[in-house]
Amino acid sequence: MELGALFPWLLATHVLLAISLFMPSFLLPFTFRFRRHGYAESPESRPGSTVRTLLWLQGNGTVIIGSGVALTGLGLVAVLGTQLLSQPWLLVALSIYAANLAAAFFVQRPGVRRLLRLPSGADPAEQDRWRALARRQRYVSYLMAGAIGIIGFLMMSKPEL
Repeated sequence: MELGALFPWLLATHVLLAISLFMPSFLLPFTFRFRRHGYAESPESRPGSTVRTLLWLQGNGTVIIGSGVALTGLGLVAVLGTQLLSQPWLLVALSIYAANLAAAFFVQRPGVRRLLRLPSGADPAEQDRWRALARRQRYVSYLMAGAIGIIGFLMMSKPEL
């Protein structure tokens, strides 16, 4: 099989894995949008299967998915040639992607964990604290979504920078 014939599969797999790498950190704050309390106290308020899956992916899937991103990225460079690595649009997109991953790992992940540990209580101060933290986490997700859009634009338009 010709190496160039692998390009569509490598590209699709690479994009899917790259998005999957930070998607749990991006989506988790939105799963809390309509909840009034934290999950820490009552069994009936524990996270649902979607939240548990996202938490598992965030905690356990990072190394596997990240390895897949690296391998498919190397495969794309092998197919397209190393001159691709000198493109300014790619370097900017990779820098934004790295910043987005750093935000996911160092900001979103600890914030979501903190949010899950907050006790559910009738105290209005606790409820306000929980809402404020949930809102802050969603704002970070909005910024991450904007970064994803910029990366997509750079990857599709390949502007001369």
